[in-house]
Amino acid sequence: MTVSPALELDRLTAGHHKVPVVRELGLSVAAGEIVALLGPNGAGKSTTLDTTCGALPPLSGQVRVSGRRIRGVRDAARYRVAYVPQHRGLFRQLSVDENLRLRARSRRAVNDVYERFDALGALRGRQAGLLSGGEQQLLALLCALALDAKVLLIDEMTTGLAPGVVRRLAEVVKSVASEGMAVLFVEQHVHLALELCDRAYVLNHGECVLEGAGPELRERIGELSASYFADGRDADRSDDDVP
Repeated sequence: MTVSPALELDRLTAGHHKVPVVRELGLSVAAGEIVALLGPNGAGKSTTLDTTCGALPPLSGQVRVSGRRIRGVRDAARYRVAYVPQHRGLFRQLSVDENLRLRARSRRAVNDVYERFDALGALRGRQAGLLSGGEQQLLALLCALALDAKVLLIDEMTTGLAPGVVRRLAEVVKSVASEGMAVLFVEQHVHLALELCDRAYVLNHGECVLEGAGPELRERIGELSASYFADGRDADRSDDDVP
């Protein structure tokens, strides 16, 4: 019997106000696999994650989790998809503990997080908005894990963070993947992404222009870099811009 991928995008076309930003994207992530979504600004990476988590409806095609179709955020929650957005999604006026308890499926899930990540336990009473950037990113990631997720989506995890903090976050991602979680993440730091991921897809102007295993793409870094500027368009637009 064929086992469905933990996450599958089947000819997904997605965008804003019925204008496509991503076109017929095919992508899969197996349980326990870490997959990177790479590409220049404006390539459609964040739009892909927003559609995968149900925040945006597909214009065509499907998002499936373990073979079950995602039609909105309720489906995504039901099938245990967790999303760490670029802005982190924290309640800045609330404490670390309050943020975790709001997101967690159970008090036991909160306790499990504190047991695994004791550094966070020392901060449990601190207001989230007063944490350092690295602490906020860790909290955002652990809030997602407290949902007992099967699929984890992460948008720009390392932006503005020191190398030591980045390494720590990468170890958290590796740890949860080793326990069977499927991870799809967007990352601008290409070398870091290729070190962390098992496979990667490269988008440009809403289309997949390159894909392969992380080690393979590290050997093809020149080709990968060239794919960021395919057909010579401006690579510095935001994902909300129409290609």
